[in-house]
Amino acid sequence: MAEEDAAPPRPPRRSHFTRGVVLAVTLGALLLGGAGLGLALTTAGATTPVQAAGCGSSAPRLTVQGTGQASAAPDVLTAVFGFSTTAGSSGAALAANNAQVNEALSALAANGVARPDMQTTGLTLQPQYAYPKGVPTLTGYQVTNTVTATLRNTATAGAAIDGVVNASGDAAQIDSLTFSFGDPAQVEDRARADAVHQAVAHAGAMAAAAGRRLGPVCSLTDDTQPSLFPQAFGADSAATAKQSTPVPVEPGTQVQTDQVTMVYALERR
Repeated sequence: MAEEDAAPPRPPRRSHFTRGVVLAVTLGALLLGGAGLGLALTTAGATTPVQAAGCGSSAPRLTVQGTGQASAAPDVLTAVFGFSTTAGSSGAALAANNAQVNEALSALAANGVARPDMQTTGLTLQPQYAYPKGVPTLTGYQVTNTVTATLRNTATAGAAIDGVVNASGDAAQIDSLTFSFGDPAQVEDRARADAVHQAVAHAGAMAAAAGRRLGPVCSLTDDTQPSLFPQAFGADSAATAKQSTPVPVEPGTQVQTDQVTMVYALERR
Protein backbone atom coordinates (compact mmCIF):
# COMPACT_ATOMS: atom_id res chain seq x y z
CA MET A 1 0.00 0.00 0.00
CA ALA A 2 2.86 2.38 0.76
CA GLU A 3 4.29 1.74 -2.72
CA GLU A 4 1.01 2.83 -4.47
CA ASP A 5 0.95 6.15 -2.54
CA ALA A 6 4.53 7.03 -3.50
CA ALA A 7 4.84 10.23 -5.60
CA PRO A 8 6.20 9.86 -9.19
CA PRO A 9 9.82 10.90 -9.63
CA ARG A 10 10.39 14.54 -10.78
CA PRO A 11 12.73 15.47 -13.63
CA PRO A 12 16.02 16.98 -12.50
CA ARG A 13 15.85 20.76 -12.11
CA ARG A 14 18.16 22.89 -14.16
CA SER A 15 20.27 25.27 -12.29
CA HIS A 16 19.94 29.02 -12.82
CA PHE A 17 23.42 28.94 -14.30
CA THR A 18 22.43 26.44 -17.02
CA ARG A 19 19.33 28.44 -18.03
CA GLY A 20 21.40 31.60 -18.21
CA VAL A 21 23.89 29.99 -20.56
CA VAL A 22 21.14 28.74 -22.89
CA LEU A 23 19.44 32.14 -22.91
CA ALA A 24 22.72 33.92 -23.63
CA VAL A 25 23.54 31.58 -26.49
CA THR A 26 20.05 32.06 -27.99
CA LEU A 27 20.21 35.85 -27.77
CA GLY A 28 23.70 35.82 -29.24
CA ALA A 29 22.54 33.81 -32.21
CA LEU A 30 19.63 36.18 -32.79
CA LEU A 31 21.92 39.20 -32.60
CA LEU A 32 24.39 37.68 -35.02
CA GLY A 33 21.58 36.77 -37.41
CA GLY A 34 20.17 40.29 -37.20
CA ALA A 35 23.59 41.78 -37.83
CA GLY A 36 24.04 39.56 -40.84
CA LEU A 37 20.61 40.54 -42.15
CA GLY A 38 21.35 44.21 -41.64
CA LEU A 39 24.65 43.90 -43.53
CA ALA A 40 22.91 42.21 -46.42
CA LEU A 41 20.28 44.94 -46.60
CA THR A 42 22.89 47.66 -46.48
CA THR A 43 24.89 46.07 -49.26
CA ALA A 44 21.84 45.43 -51.43
CA GLY A 45 20.52 48.95 -51.03
CA ALA A 46 23.86 50.75 -51.34
CA THR A 47 24.01 53.58 -53.86
CA THR A 48 27.80 53.88 -53.95
CA PRO A 49 29.22 52.15 -57.06
CA VAL A 50 31.14 48.99 -56.24
CA GLN A 51 34.70 49.08 -57.49
CA ALA A 52 35.97 46.20 -59.56
CA ALA A 53 38.39 43.84 -57.89
CA GLY A 54 41.89 45.24 -58.09
CA CYS A 55 40.73 48.87 -58.36
CA GLY A 56 41.30 49.74 -54.72
CA SER A 57 43.00 52.98 -53.79
CA SER A 58 46.32 51.24 -53.10
CA ALA A 59 46.39 49.21 -56.32
CA PRO A 60 48.75 50.39 -59.09
CA ARG A 61 46.93 51.81 -62.08
CA LEU A 62 47.58 52.66 -65.70
CA THR A 63 45.82 55.59 -67.43
CA VAL A 64 45.76 55.66 -71.23
CA GLN A 65 44.02 57.72 -73.89
CA GLY A 66 42.80 56.66 -77.30
CA THR A 67 41.71 58.69 -80.32
CA GLY A 68 39.44 57.28 -83.00
CA GLN A 69 38.00 58.54 -86.28
CA ALA A 70 35.13 57.66 -88.57
CA SER A 71 34.05 59.35 -91.79
CA ALA A 72 30.82 59.58 -93.76
CA ALA A 73 29.06 61.89 -96.19
CA PRO A 74 26.92 64.47 -94.33
CA ASP A 75 23.28 64.48 -95.36
CA VAL A 76 22.01 67.78 -93.89
CA LEU A 77 22.87 71.34 -94.92
CA THR A 78 21.98 74.28 -92.67
CA ALA A 79 21.88 77.56 -94.60
CA VAL A 80 21.66 81.01 -93.00
CA PHE A 81 20.24 83.72 -95.27
CA GLY A 82 20.16 87.46 -94.62
CA PHE A 83 17.69 89.80 -96.36
CA SER A 84 18.30 93.57 -96.22
CA THR A 85 16.10 96.36 -97.58
CA THR A 86 16.27 100.15 -97.25
CA ALA A 87 13.50 102.74 -97.57
CA GLY A 88 12.75 106.30 -96.56
CA SER A 89 10.52 105.30 -93.66
CA SER A 90 10.63 102.43 -91.20
CA GLY A 91 7.22 101.15 -92.36
CA ALA A 92 8.21 101.12 -96.00
CA ALA A 93 11.51 99.37 -95.25
CA LEU A 94 9.76 96.71 -93.18
CA ALA A 95 7.06 96.15 -95.81
CA ALA A 96 9.64 95.75 -98.58
CA ASN A 97 11.66 93.34 -96.44
CA ASN A 98 8.59 91.27 -95.58
CA ALA A 99 7.84 90.87 -99.27
CA GLN A 100 11.38 89.71 -100.04
CA VAL A 101 11.45 87.22 -97.16
CA ASN A 102 8.05 85.76 -98.07
CA GLU A 103 9.28 85.19 -101.61
CA ALA A 104 12.36 83.42 -100.27
CA LEU A 105 10.31 81.21 -97.95
CA SER A 106 8.03 80.24 -100.84
CA ALA A 107 11.09 79.33 -102.93
CA LEU A 108 12.39 77.11 -100.13
CA ALA A 109 9.01 75.38 -99.80
CA ALA A 110 8.85 74.86 -103.57
CA ASN A 111 12.20 73.04 -103.35
CA GLY A 112 11.06 70.59 -100.69
CA VAL A 113 12.01 72.41 -97.48
CA ALA A 114 9.36 71.86 -94.79
CA ARG A 115 8.01 74.87 -92.91
CA PRO A 116 9.25 73.54 -89.51
CA ASP A 117 12.76 73.61 -91.03
CA MET A 118 12.56 77.38 -91.68
CA GLN A 119 13.19 79.67 -88.73
CA THR A 120 13.55 83.43 -88.29
CA THR A 121 16.73 83.86 -86.27
CA GLY A 122 17.22 87.64 -86.45
CA LEU A 123 15.37 90.88 -87.23
CA THR A 124 16.83 94.41 -87.00
CA LEU A 125 15.49 97.86 -87.91
CA GLN A 126 18.09 100.63 -87.92
CA PRO A 127 18.03 104.29 -88.97
CA GLN A 128 20.49 105.35 -91.66
CA TYR A 129 22.34 108.66 -91.45
CA ALA A 130 24.42 110.84 -93.74
CA TYR A 131 26.89 113.38 -92.34
CA PRO A 132 27.03 116.46 -94.60
CA LYS A 133 29.48 118.89 -93.04
CA GLY A 134 29.62 116.62 -89.98
CA VAL A 135 25.92 117.03 -89.16
CA PRO A 136 23.97 113.73 -88.81
CA THR A 137 20.99 113.68 -91.16
CA LEU A 138 18.43 110.87 -91.28
CA THR A 139 18.24 109.38 -94.75
CA GLY A 140 16.08 106.32 -94.21
CA TYR A 141 15.81 102.95 -92.48
CA GLN A 142 17.34 99.54 -93.08
CA VAL A 143 15.66 96.26 -92.12
CA THR A 144 17.60 92.99 -91.98
CA ASN A 145 15.83 89.67 -91.52
CA THR A 146 17.85 86.48 -90.94
CA VAL A 147 16.36 83.09 -91.82
CA THR A 148 17.94 79.74 -90.99
CA ALA A 149 16.85 76.83 -93.18
CA THR A 150 17.61 73.14 -92.65
CA LEU A 151 17.97 71.41 -96.03
CA ARG A 152 17.60 67.69 -95.43
CA ASN A 153 18.24 66.68 -99.04
CA THR A 154 21.72 67.71 -100.16
CA ALA A 155 20.91 66.59 -103.71
CA THR A 156 18.38 69.44 -104.06
CA ALA A 157 20.08 71.95 -101.75
CA GLY A 158 21.69 73.81 -104.64
CA ALA A 159 18.34 74.32 -106.34
CA ALA A 160 16.84 75.57 -103.08
CA ILE A 161 19.62 78.14 -102.61
CA ASP A 162 19.31 79.25 -106.21
CA GLY A 163 15.56 79.65 -105.78
CA VAL A 164 15.99 81.84 -102.68
CA VAL A 165 18.46 84.19 -104.37
CA ASN A 166 16.41 84.46 -107.57
CA ALA A 167 13.23 85.14 -105.61
CA SER A 168 14.64 87.85 -103.34
CA GLY A 169 17.12 89.46 -105.72
CA ASP A 170 19.75 91.83 -104.40
CA ALA A 171 18.22 91.73 -100.91
CA ALA A 172 19.58 88.21 -100.29
CA GLN A 173 22.90 87.28 -98.79
CA ILE A 174 24.14 83.82 -97.84
CA ASP A 175 25.73 84.22 -94.42
CA SER A 176 26.86 80.62 -93.86
CA LEU A 177 26.45 76.98 -94.84
CA THR A 178 27.04 74.13 -92.39
CA PHE A 179 27.05 70.43 -93.24
CA SER A 180 26.07 67.90 -90.58
CA PHE A 181 24.56 64.46 -90.04
CA GLY A 182 20.84 63.99 -89.60
CA ASP A 183 21.56 60.98 -87.37
CA PRO A 184 25.13 61.35 -86.08
CA ALA A 185 24.91 58.42 -83.63
CA GLN A 186 26.22 55.78 -86.04
CA VAL A 187 29.34 57.64 -87.14
CA GLU A 188 29.99 58.84 -83.57
CA ASP A 189 29.76 55.28 -82.23
CA ARG A 190 32.22 54.09 -84.86
CA ALA A 191 34.65 56.80 -83.80
CA ARG A 192 34.21 55.89 -80.12
CA ALA A 193 34.81 52.22 -80.80
CA ASP A 194 37.97 53.08 -82.73
CA ALA A 195 39.17 55.24 -79.83
CA VAL A 196 38.58 52.44 -77.30
CA HIS A 197 40.43 49.91 -79.48
CA GLN A 198 43.41 52.25 -79.66
CA ALA A 199 43.39 52.80 -75.91
CA VAL A 200 43.26 49.05 -75.24
CA ALA A 201 46.18 48.44 -77.60
CA HIS A 202 48.27 51.16 -75.96
CA ALA A 203 47.48 49.84 -72.49
CA GLY A 204 48.48 46.31 -73.39
CA ALA A 205 51.80 47.44 -74.87
CA MET A 206 52.63 49.67 -71.90
CA ALA A 207 51.73 47.01 -69.33
CA ALA A 208 53.86 44.40 -71.10
CA ALA A 209 56.81 46.81 -71.24
CA ALA A 210 56.48 47.38 -67.50
CA GLY A 211 56.43 43.66 -66.75
CA ARG A 212 52.80 43.69 -65.63
CA ARG A 213 49.52 42.44 -66.97
CA LEU A 214 46.29 44.38 -67.29
CA GLY A 215 43.73 43.94 -64.56
CA PRO A 216 40.11 45.09 -64.71
CA VAL A 217 39.02 48.40 -66.23
CA CYS A 218 38.48 50.84 -63.35
CA SER A 219 36.97 53.63 -65.46
CA LEU A 220 36.22 54.55 -69.07
CA THR A 221 35.45 58.18 -69.99
CA ASP A 222 34.39 59.77 -73.27
CA ASP A 223 36.28 63.09 -73.49
CA THR A 224 34.90 64.33 -76.82
CA GLN A 225 33.03 67.61 -77.12
CA PRO A 226 30.55 68.12 -79.99
CA SER A 227 31.80 70.29 -82.82
CA LEU A 228 30.45 71.89 -85.97
CA PHE A 229 32.05 72.14 -89.39
CA PRO A 230 30.92 75.47 -90.87
CA GLN A 231 31.63 76.51 -94.44
CA ALA A 232 30.90 80.22 -94.79
CA PHE A 233 30.01 82.17 -97.91
CA GLY A 234 29.80 85.97 -98.10
CA ALA A 235 27.81 88.44 -100.18
CA ASP A 236 29.82 87.68 -103.32
CA SER A 237 28.68 84.08 -103.13
CA ALA A 238 25.06 85.18 -103.23
CA ALA A 239 25.70 87.09 -106.46
CA THR A 240 27.42 84.08 -107.97
CA ALA A 241 24.59 81.82 -106.86
CA LYS A 242 22.11 84.05 -108.67
CA GLN A 243 23.89 83.41 -111.96
CA SER A 244 24.28 79.65 -111.48
CA THR A 245 21.58 77.10 -112.23
CA PRO A 246 21.58 75.44 -109.82
CA VAL A 247 24.24 76.21 -107.23
CA PRO A 248 26.67 73.26 -107.09
CA VAL A 249 26.63 71.87 -103.52
CA GLU A 250 29.04 69.06 -102.68
CA PRO A 251 28.77 67.61 -99.15
CA GLY A 252 32.05 65.71 -99.49
CA THR A 253 33.15 63.62 -96.50
CA GLN A 254 33.05 64.72 -92.90
CA VAL A 255 35.31 63.17 -90.26
CA GLN A 256 34.10 62.53 -86.72
CA THR A 257 36.84 62.32 -84.06
CA ASP A 258 36.44 60.89 -80.57
CA GLN A 259 38.78 60.59 -77.59
CA VAL A 260 38.46 58.33 -74.56
CA THR A 261 40.38 57.88 -71.31
CA MET A 262 40.72 54.43 -69.74
CA VAL A 263 42.07 53.51 -66.32
CA TYR A 264 43.27 49.93 -65.75
CA ALA A 265 44.39 48.14 -62.61
CA LEU A 266 47.82 46.60 -63.02
CA GLU A 267 48.59 43.09 -61.76
CA ARG A 268 51.79 41.11 -61.40
CA ARG A 269 52.51 38.45 -63.94
